Amino acid sequence: MKKYEQDMTQGSLWKQIWKYSLPLMFSNVLQVIFNLADIAVVGQFGGAGALGSVGSTTILVTLFVGLLMGISSGVNVLAAQARGEKNPGKTSDTVHTGAVIMLIAGIVVTFACFVLARPILTAMNTKPELLDGAVLYFRIYFLGAPAIALYNYGNAVLSAVGDTKRPLYYLCIAGVLNVILNLIFVICFHMSVAGVALASAISQCVSAGLLIATLLRSKEDYGLRLGKLRVSGNITANLMRIGIPAAIQFAMFQFANLFVQIGVNSFDTVIVEGTAAAANADGLVYEMMAAFYTAGATFIGQNFGAGKRDRIIKSYFISTFYAMALALVLGLTLVCFGRPFLRIFTADPAVIEAGMYRLTVMGLSYWVSAFMDSALAASRGLGQTAVPTVIVILGSCVFRLIWISTVFAFFGTITSLYLLYVFSWTITAIAETWYFARLYRRACR
Repeated sequence: MKKYEQDMTQGSLWKQIWKYSLPLMFSNVLQVIFNLADIAVVGQFGGAGALGSVGSTTILVTLFVGLLMGISSGVNVLAAQARGEKNPGKTSDTVHTGAVIMLIAGIVVTFACFVLARPILTAMNTKPELLDGAVLYFRIYFLGAPAIALYNYGNAVLSAVGDTKRPLYYLCIAGVLNVILNLIFVICFHMSVAGVALASAISQCVSAGLLIATLLRSKEDYGLRLGKLRVSGNITANLMRIGIPAAIQFAMFQFANLFVQIGVNSFDTVIVEGTAAAANADGLVYEMMAAFYTAGATFIGQNFGAGKRDRIIKSYFISTFYAMALALVLGLTLVCFGRPFLRIFTADPAVIEAGMYRLTVMGLSYWVSAFMDSALAASRGLGQTAVPTVIVILGSCVFRLIWISTVFAFFGTITSLYLLYVFSWTITAIAETWYFARLYRRACR
């Protein structure tokens, strides 16, 4: 095995999954922190209007980046399965087909975001005084969509062979560059919204360039060769079969969250601001837990390709346990020490108290989501995402809309709104776990 690679088909799974997940965890947290740094810079030095313009695009940015991440998950699973099969030809075909597909997807997203920026932001009732700045930020940010796509592609390929360290190193370099460029563009050149967006686009190109250069230099079967870039019909079909449902699932989550936000907005300003401040914890917790889901899908993919049934189910249980344990630790930490965290975003005691209530409810609930997302990732590792995506849409999206229009409409309390998360996670987890168990028995006969 090479320095950065892991053979996931043998050795201690407890140790391997932890070793694999730790760099991923740091990578995910760094992305959240760097995004918060963007907001801090534009808020401190770009003015209130600039902060509002950038904030108005948050859900859309998350949505389109999530679409690209969803498609790249197909590359990760197929490359891991091919690697587990010890099939160099299939691995190479997956790598080269994936590169073309992801680049095309990035270009399509850039075009769509440029053309649709103003209509979408207008439809979202973006305040007129913020609209022009939001459109400008959104368009410049997604000039980097091809780079975002290629970064996720390169990360998917390297993760499939057990290399989660180099993507972390490259992300650190790009993240530091992003912060420096933010300060230069916003403070020195007074570019405000445009400066923050341009800094993000440039740093995305740097991180993608470093990953692609790594693949171009590699002599392994997952190495990238420009002369071999072509689209394999069979690989493309399988990639889309796995990646498109994952992308749709992510989009539906954001759609459902829009309705949750509408419910929050029905309360007074203190609760709205407290909820917004506390919600910043969600990204940190979810992204750290997500490292174990990625590990579960990748380890299951490699061992499925290798035909090692016992390691498939062990990978599922171990990754689920790690994610659940981490959620419990982080959740209880927020319950006990949430006030200092909230003071990062507000100094208003009433807002902090409102935020603490949300942190308490969510902090005691995060662990439940581990069972849902881990089973979903495990099914993806076995190459199936269509049915799990339907289950997620019904359980975590449709169910939330029904909850808002019935339970929340009846009680009208913020508690009844917050509790929809744990109830939706519970019913979705039950269905996802049942489906994975059924899929495992059928796929591993």
